[in-house]
Amino acid sequence: MEKENKKKRGAHGEEDDEEDEDGEEGKELEAWERAYADERSWETLQEDEEGLLNLDKKHQQQQQRQYRRRLQSAAAAASNIQRGLIRYLYIVIDFSRAAAEKDFKPNRMVVVANCVEAFVREFFDQNPLSQLGIVIIKNGVAHRLTDLSGSPESHIKALGNNLECSGDSSLQNALDLVHGYLSQIPSYGHREVLVLYSALSTCDPGDIMESIKKCKDSKMRCSVVGLSAEIYICKHLCEETGGNYSVAIDESHFKDLLLEHCPPPPAIAEFAVASLVKMGFPQRGAEGVIAICACHKEVKIGGGYTCPRCKARVCELPTECHICGLTLVSSPHLARSYHHLFPVTPFEEVLSRTSSNDRLPRTCFGCQQFLPNPGSKVGVRLACPKCKHHFCFDCDIYIHESLHNCPGCESSPAITL
Repeated sequence: MEKENKKKRGAHGEEDDEEDEDGEEGKELEAWERAYADERSWETLQEDEEGLLNLDKKHQQQQQRQYRRRLQSAAAAASNIQRGLIRYLYIVIDFSRAAAEKDFKPNRMVVVANCVEAFVREFFDQNPLSQLGIVIIKNGVAHRLTDLSGSPESHIKALGNNLECSGDSSLQNALDLVHGYLSQIPSYGHREVLVLYSALSTCDPGDIMESIKKCKDSKMRCSVVGLSAEIYICKHLCEETGGNYSVAIDESHFKDLLLEHCPPPPAIAEFAVASLVKMGFPQRGAEGVIAICACHKEVKIGGGYTCPRCKARVCELPTECHICGLTLVSSPHLARSYHHLFPVTPFEEVLSRTSSNDRLPRTCFGCQQFLPNPGSKVGVRLACPKCKHHFCFDCDIYIHESLHNCPGCESSPAITL
């Protein structure tokens, strides 16, 4: 009898273990667990009738709704707002020991470096008249990695060569360092600081409240994107200087939060003073001509640009002449900054026919691909509220994020914009 009971207990024990394993397998993973434990990106792919791989329709519709919601909210916030097109931005990156945490794969430092590279390229694409610099915090000390300049490649190269994290983080040292550089910026330039903070504390040599007050008095707009949890001092910094504070949930969310700082922010009313800025439009130097570059103080052959005032040679545009101080730009830079002042009106989704006699276009006005019927679950049909031409979702993204002009409105001279 005892042997039989033991066998039964053993059998029940095995059954209980199997039930526990089944329960663990059937348990739904949390959002942060799904991002790291078992990435099955191939499950969002489906094969169509022609044998091509496409994203899952539910996943695609969710992305479309999120994009449309973000575009409409941005358009509503951008109406009748003055923006600063000449920006001087310092990115402050926390490379303390907290950046070695592995809650972001492979760690926070690598994720930040990759996202900053994408941000730098997008920043200069949307802000061709602006300049950017990088400051890193390490071992409780902040030092400038790159000067303010308009060259994205120099910033990316310098950041890639300094990927090391150690010591504590000091937010006060970073603010004092950046304040010393941005306080010399002309009054027409918008002074901004973007802090990418990984630590949960700050080890400061003095009163950080005094540093925040100096930044506020110098009209510096400070924003913070956190990688751990919300910190009071970071929130207080953003509230005092008029910046934005946000905390990233995962890598994709961190990249989205970072790219939100690419468009020029609304100018603060008390700081938005209109002023005329003297600019020079230099000519490109002839190939084969030997000249000394005023930027690097080196002899270079061919290329470069000649300042129209003092005839000094500079390597790239936009920049400030190192000899006479004149702001040097090119005409395409001014043209590319125009779309922030007059953005394209968000397209409206076509949900149904206005009347039974209306004939809807079968193809997209932009790419000439076939459009789905109104209200279809296959895709989205969008229409420009001004020229009434219909577009697909892909063309909608391209028009609002890259082209910044509606092809239908541009091809219709009778339309008054």
